[in-house]
Amino acid sequence: MIPNITKGDRPGGLMVYLAGPGYRNEHEEPHIVAGSDDIMAWHMDDELNRESALQVAKTINDPHKQFGVDGPGGKHVWHCSLSLSVRDGVLADDRWQEVASDFMQAMDLDDPSSPKSPVRWAAIRHGFSESGNDHIHIIASLIRDDGTKASVHNDFQRAQSASRALEVKHGLEPLESKTAERSTRGYKHGELEAEAQRQARGAHWYRKEKLGEDLPEWDDLLGSERRQLIEEKLGEVRSNPQRLDLGRSVRAAATASRTEDEFVRRLRAQNLHVRPRYASGTQDVITGYSVAQRTPDGSKPVFYGGGQLGNDLKLSRLRRENGWSSTPEHATEAAAEWNAARRKQPITKTGREATEPNLEDWKNQNRAISDLVKKLRDVPVSDTETWVSVARETSGALSAWSKATEAVPGDLARAADALSLSAQTKKSTKPDPKFGGGALSDAAMMLTVASKGGKGTVAEAVMLRQFMKLSQAVYESAQAGRQAQLAQRMETDVRDRLTAVKDRLPTPQRKQSTSAVEDQQADSRGQSETRSATAEENDLTEEQRAVLDRMRASQAEDAEQAVKSPVSPKLDPQKHAPQHDRAAGRER
Repeated sequence: MIPNITKGDRPGGLMVYLAGPGYRNEHEEPHIVAGSDDIMAWHMDDELNRESALQVAKTINDPHKQFGVDGPGGKHVWHCSLSLSVRDGVLADDRWQEVASDFMQAMDLDDPSSPKSPVRWAAIRHGFSESGNDHIHIIASLIRDDGTKASVHNDFQRAQSASRALEVKHGLEPLESKTAERSTRGYKHGELEAEAQRQARGAHWYRKEKLGEDLPEWDDLLGSERRQLIEEKLGEVRSNPQRLDLGRSVRAAATASRTEDEFVRRLRAQNLHVRPRYASGTQDVITGYSVAQRTPDGSKPVFYGGGQLGNDLKLSRLRRENGWSSTPEHATEAAAEWNAARRKQPITKTGREATEPNLEDWKNQNRAISDLVKKLRDVPVSDTETWVSVARETSGALSAWSKATEAVPGDLARAADALSLSAQTKKSTKPDPKFGGGALSDAAMMLTVASKGGKGTVAEAVMLRQFMKLSQAVYESAQAGRQAQLAQRMETDVRDRLTAVKDRLPTPQRKQSTSAVEDQQADSRGQSETRSATAEENDLTEEQRAVLDRMRASQAEDAEQAVKSPVSPKLDPQKHAPQHDRAAGRER
């Protein structure tokens, strides 16, 4: 389960959106599945429309209006979406009611066993997300019914702990990125919308200023006209978000490079804007970097830092995991290339990136990868550092291949994206010279100059078969490591896509035996592991286990509860005033 929290000060606008058609008419039958007692008494059976949504918003907003109290940072409306894994399927409304109530109790916003006055809140359900996930939205007031402020201190971390406990209590699919200590950034609608708007505006400016078309200024267009231009770009943006595409470019350059200065040159060779970040007061100590795509319409480029593109693409991790030398000589050469990139000057020297491999090089490289595959047979699944390194470098090599041969991101790009998920761990891994020995780095270097247009050669076909074996080994390690979601993603986005690429390449004259690999793939598909509730509970941290114990203790109470009035409690600003929670050092 994935929680996502935002804060604001307009409950009416939020409720109208949640009860409305959505950005692309994706909302269906919006209705309330859980909430505070006053909300549930009046709205639990309604399908929400604009009028009823505003009534709910007014009820939730009353404490703020009556007491004249703002929440932290002037925000008194708390909004959290709870999204399930697709593998969890669809929950019935009564199940969502239990989940939402447990979550609000765990967040200390509506806890029957607490002496604190509850907040007013509602959980709205309106169909599936764009990715097909069942989910709900919780909107809550941060002003309690007695005029005190609800604490949202560390609510992002508390929401994560509550979600892990909910997964165990309600038998939901665990968030594998947490248990495997991986972390990847998804794409929110707002980010894609902003990117589409930038591109639409830039394209309009280009047509008007560069091509000389008789068009009004962007701001003079009708709202419907701007919306149409943005929607046209939105489809392209969703299929290949800029941040994802930049991540492939950087991962390809990093994998193919043996030194940091080579890495900078390879970034520039992909026609990217490259900007170093310096240590304070220096021009030769590089602590980070950012990159941006060149815009064909001349609009302002958007820069992303390495850490924004992926955990494994931070400069400190690239240096460590790729084993780039940090001697004074190499540091000076790297700084020279970074400074040349910043000033848009020519590169300071050429290196391996200018090498054109011959047929013998391809043969030697295929043998090296074959030797790597054999070595990996003896690597235990518990050796996560090795498997993460193999996944990272294989993803980088496939990214390089995609950049060289795919006019638009295709099968190679998607396979690289799926493998990159294994590499984006929270902790850095050490380069291991025993495995790989530069084989995958050299392969990535060669693939940057692979056949244009995707026609391919026999040598590339042989290399692809080696990559399929490598990907199969990573897939099996994910399965054995109880990462079923990642394994399933790799099965569809790696094996199937690489098979499609293989079918388009020439068949090697010496036909390699792939039947054994295919048999292993068939066996692996039937061996997806399921985790017992006990195993999942053992994975919880002490904080998450405490939240789960609280949920269970509340559920075990059999004492009869007094019937509560469906009428909202009378708010008396004179009787109650905002108080200070001395224990937490915050206003309550």
